[in-house]
Amino acid sequence: MKKNKIIPGVFVIMLIASLLSSCKNEQPDLEADIAVPVSVEDIKLKSIEQFITTNGTVLATQEVLLKAEMSGKYKLTNNPRTGRSWVLGDRVRAGETIISLEDQEYVNGIQIKSKEMNLEISKDELKKIGDLKEKGGATDRELNNAEQTYINADYTLENAKLQLAKMRVVAPLSGIIVDLIYFTPGNKIDNGAELVTIMDYDRLYMDFQLPEKNISELAVNQQVRILNYTLPDDTLSGTITQLSPAINPDTRNFKGTFTISNPNLKLRPGSYVKAEIVTMKRDSVIVIAKDLIMSRQRGKSVFVVDNNTAHERRITTGLENPKEVEILTGLKVNDRIVTEGFETLGNRSKVKVIR
Repeated sequence: MKKNKIIPGVFVIMLIASLLSSCKNEQPDLEADIAVPVSVEDIKLKSIEQFITTNGTVLATQEVLLKAEMSGKYKLTNNPRTGRSWVLGDRVRAGETIISLEDQEYVNGIQIKSKEMNLEISKDELKKIGDLKEKGGATDRELNNAEQTYINADYTLENAKLQLAKMRVVAPLSGIIVDLIYFTPGNKIDNGAELVTIMDYDRLYMDFQLPEKNISELAVNQQVRILNYTLPDDTLSGTITQLSPAINPDTRNFKGTFTISNPNLKLRPGSYVKAEIVTMKRDSVIVIAKDLIMSRQRGKSVFVVDNNTAHERRITTGLENPKEVEILTGLKVNDRIVTEGFETLGNRSKVKVIR
């Protein structure tokens, strides 16, 4: 029987062809293996604000320290809304008595009842002489003297009432008791002793200083966002109420003041806050995170994905803040921008979107 023989040269050609065919069949798998995994996000229209950031301490718009205007025995009165003695943190209304000072000798010396009676007598006398004057029974001089006596009696009584009022420590404004010096009830305190501090911090203020370059961007009534580090989820609103036109020649800074609305008293006087002054805002524009932008020698760029291929796009930017930037050219709505994995990409790199 005659055996088939394979010519060595033909065998080599067949082997090479087989290897080429095998490599060709495996090429799609190889490309799939080298596709870079990335996360993407669809471009949508958003708003962006450009703002200047500064920090500072907020203070109460109204604060008063009440002192004793006379000496006397100390007595802390009751809060009419709680029925107990006033304590730190109580809200007090203007006109409410917080502390009374007792001194019977002082009261007797004022002689308030005597002065009230003297006013009534002088009032009756004035009326009597006035009636006589109409009938021709009194002269102008007598009427003027009676009127002067009445006026003096009225002033004397008013002064006596003012003297008695010094025995009560009354809130001149509505606010919160933030300091209340403790004295043993009944102990005699001296004239001028510090007793209580009241703050009204429904509104707060903050002084600030900024570099000269920012002065043209700010104006009175400009909106300000106030963020407190201990209340990260709460943002308060404020406005610029004062701006100095002068530049400090040593620091090259200018001064200003914010007023902050604090209706729920969440922000406390003395708190350290961050303020963001909004200088410009645009709505319905393309906005992306700043950390997605790559700076090249030829300009700024980002990567977008189309048909599992990454394309590098040159961009120009507009408004920006510490986290975001407005894109003027280079991107359009619904572009799929690469948000993770772009660091290793090149133009037209194959990618695998993993979201």
